Amino acid sequence: MWVKELTAINFKNYAEVSLAFTPGVNAFTGDNGAGKTNILDALHYLSLCKSYFNPIDSQQIKQGTDFFMLQAVFVKDEQHDLLACSLKRNQKKQFRRNKKDYQRLADHIGVYPLVMITPNDSVIVTDGSEERRKFIDNVISQTDNRYLDDLIFYNKCLLSRNMVLKQQTEAGRYDDELLGVYNEQLVSVGQQIFEKRKSFMSKFVKIFNNHYRFLTDDVEKVELVYESQLLQKDFKLLLQESIKRDRALERTTTGIHKDELTFSISGMPLKKFGSQGQQKSFLIALKLAQYSFLCEEKGFKPLLLLDDIFDKLDEKRIKKLMKMVSDDDFGQIFITDTSTERVENTFRDIAMDVRIFEVVSGTIDAAIKEYGQNE
Repeated sequence: MWVKELTAINFKNYAEVSLAFTPGVNAFTGDNGAGKTNILDALHYLSLCKSYFNPIDSQQIKQGTDFFMLQAVFVKDEQHDLLACSLKRNQKKQFRRNKKDYQRLADHIGVYPLVMITPNDSVIVTDGSEERRKFIDNVISQTDNRYLDDLIFYNKCLLSRNMVLKQQTEAGRYDDELLGVYNEQLVSVGQQIFEKRKSFMSKFVKIFNNHYRFLTDDVEKVELVYESQLLQKDFKLLLQESIKRDRALERTTTGIHKDELTFSISGMPLKKFGSQGQQKSFLIALKLAQYSFLCEEKGFKPLLLLDDIFDKLDEKRIKKLMKMVSDDDFGQIFITDTSTERVENTFRDIAMDVRIFEVVSGTIDAAIKEYGQNE
């Protein structure tokens, strides 16, 4: 799968831009703030129906305008699909495939899978467990269109149960029968989500370990562990045992919304004891494992977006990463960097088509250089 061309109108800092891509590597170079990352985010938007960085759709509209529009041609199995997304202020977002509206955006997730690696990914290590659950959910959602529906339903049930807990506690009257209805709903869908997460992690950990060993020459031992209360006890029993605590705190304290991924290095927490280089290698291995998992599950190669990673990695890790992505295991790649020369030097000896675009303050006139195996 690859993107043949992209048009963006009033998207972030772009008034209008139209680009034609190569199936190999497409690099965007220019100063910080010029808009390189916004091109990658436009691709993310068309693939997953949302921005990678900002969940508020209206904030993607260029300042001083009333709408944005994105359009691209995705090629998969020789079929050309025209994807289009548009949003007018104070109106509903529209998403079309070959000029037909989607009834549910969830039906689009996973059709054109994508993996993005950015400096922002550090929150997966440094922030709370929600970020790590988001990572799991993002991967599974691109391979299982029922999973996202289950997750949405679970969160609605969870919100309702928490509201009932709060209302009953404030009133001083408890209705076990009403709470039991929400318990049954949570258990039913929560168990399905748990089983899918557990199955996913049993495959994913092996893929992750292989990528991490390659990136670091297997010089240190790391662990990626899935933790869930449901690994120890039945969900229904957990809810029954926690009812006093739930009422005291006015919220549901057990369930798959408490699931966690733990990262460790040499038996110690990565967040506290891992160096910056070790944390970066761990994150890149996570994302490359995501790519490999999606490729295996979907049967074709997703898009790979690498945002400003050359600045964040030492030369050894860059060479390792580039050696990996230059293999036939990877398909179309999009890269941003501040240095055109660094991109040229990095890919000069790699047998992949490379097209370099120079970005200047929200404008991209044309590819400034192209070379590679077909040169």
